[in-house]
Amino acid sequence: MDDAASPTDDDLPTLLASVQDHLDATAELPVSPDASPWLGEAAAVAEQTTDPALDREALVTRLDHLEQLLDGPSPDNSDVEAHLDAARTALDAARARIDSGVEDTR
Repeated sequence: MDDAASPTDDDLPTLLASVQDHLDATAELPVSPDASPWLGEAAAVAEQTTDPALDREALVTRLDHLEQLLDGPSPDNSDVEAHLDAARTALDAARARIDSGVEDTR
């Protein structure tokens, strides 16, 4: 079994930064023309989620929007897909953190 820490072990700010990092990593990679605006908007929304001044309600709204954006058109690039999968995993873990009330969120 892999001894590496799972994303669910990270705190909320770390999870949100991970989503942003994975989306930022797609910026210079070639993607389908249909996917490009979706990924650009997803990266912008992910950046907004890392703002510590964002209240819980606004954060949840942005995470909902981000989830929709991540389900946008296929980027037609396996490297981008890998980053999107990792971003989805971190997003799911962030949502679980918020829903469980494990830490005081915003």
